[in-house]
This record gives sequence, structure tokens and C-alpha cells, in this order.
Amino acid sequence: MLDLRRIRIGVEVSGQIQFYEGLRVKVTGTKYADPMQNDCTVTISGLKRETRDYLLTETSPFNDNRTPKRLVVEVGRESTGLFRLFAGDIVSSEPSSPPDLDLTIKAKTQNAQAGNIVSTAAPSSARLSALAQQVARDLGLTLEFDAQDKNIGNYQHTGAALKQVDKLAAAGGVVAYIDDDKLVVKDALRPLTNRVRILNKDSGMVGVPKVTEKGITVQFLIDPETAIGGALRIESKINPAINGEYVINQLKFDANTHEVPFFYTAYGARL
Repeated sequence: MLDLRRIRIGVEVSGQIQFYEGLRVKVTGTKYADPMQNDCTVTISGLKRETRDYLLTETSPFNDNRTPKRLVVEVGRESTGLFRLFAGDIVSSEPSSPPDLDLTIKAKTQNAQAGNIVSTAAPSSARLSALAQQVARDLGLTLEFDAQDKNIGNYQHTGAALKQVDKLAAAGGVVAYIDDDKLVVKDALRPLTNRVRILNKDSGMVGVPKVTEKGITVQFLIDPETAIGGALRIESKINPAINGEYVINQLKFDANTHEVPFFYTAYGARL
């Protein structure tokens, strides 16, 4: 039985989210296991003119409503349901030229916080986990702390709220990054605990993994188990020399409702 793919796009304005499904949709983007902002581009075809005009108006930089406009992308299969692929702040939306009626929306994680200036200072000695919790609160995120806790001395930050992620990583000697609505803090060169994606020809691998300067790159079907910063266990019969575990440092996604792509492309470093 054919297990059809699903892609649902949500646009949140002033706390109200409107979902769109059943249209021609193309989604591309990249997630990073570092302070670089995740990005996503969505192209939607077949929207009603009223809906298209509403989205263009609400996401315009000239809109008097300055609250962040959020983009949510959910994907999955008919048999397993949807899971969240991306969530971030819309940075632009553009219509296509006639006669097409496409709408292209671009978003980045926590982009609104890049212009929010904060000033924070911790006691002379503070636990890394406590600092991470404070940064998560400032950014409106939940915290996934998966690093060895330690004392940090004289921590302070003045500047963009989003830059606290960089400061936290440097102060603690850890990897810190934002994954949708989570702030993740983990030890360098180690994957997230209990986040292992086993990949072989029977579990969604597409083609043959390729060796890079830093590890490998491999393409596979999109699934809910794979996590940026998690582990990837390669089991290749064609190239067994590269078999083993890797930590995913970059994860590209390409999903399409009416064409072939429905893939992750992971870039991993050997553990």
C-alpha cells in the first residue's frame, strides 16, 4: 500500500496560526549544530488570492504590526502522522511573476531576537546549566542540556539577545545552538544522548555515503528520529570502510509534495 507523504505549512500572526495543506509545496532549508541560524524557504502554489494577499500583507516589513510572524513546517506520512521539521521567524515573502500564483516565504530561527538588545550579568561563579536556562528564558525557548555541568566565572553579555548563544558556547567550551523552539547545549564532539539514527539500505538510505574532509555526507528519507546534533550510525554494504557512528553537524532538508525530493542530507563528523 502506498504511504503518501504529507506537508503542512503554518503561518502564525499575533499568536494565531493558520495551517495550509493539500497544496503544491516545496520546502528547502538547513539546520546547524552551532550558533548559525537555521533557515527555511517554502514555496506554495495554489493559494486563493485572498489568502495570498493576507500573507503578503501580514509578513511585509512595512506592516505596522511589528510582532514576529512565525513559519512552521510539518511533514510526515499518512501512516505515521506529522512531525515538526522547522519553526522560525519569517524574514521575507514574495509573490511570483504572472501567470503563476506562487508565494515564496523565507524564515530563520529566532530572527526577531537578533534585534533585541539585552544586558545580563551572572554572579562571580555560576553553573553552566543555570546560565543556559537563563539564555533559554531570554529567548523564549525550552532547554535541552546534555553537557557536563561546570562553574563559569564572571559571565556577562550586552548586545543582541540571539548572540547569547555564541557567548554561552564560548564561555562553557560546549556546543550551543537553537533547534526550532529548543536551546540545545551539549559537549563538543559528542552526540546527543539516546539520539541515534541507524542508517542502511533498508532504513531509508539513498545512494552511497560520501567521504568528506571532516567525515561523511549521506542522503536519506526524512524521518522524525533524526536530530541535528544527534548520532548517525552508518551500515553500508557497498562501502563498509565508512561504517560507524558520526555526529550530525549539519542537516539539509528538501521536501516536495509533487516531485521526487523528500530527503535529508546529513554532514557528519566521525566519533
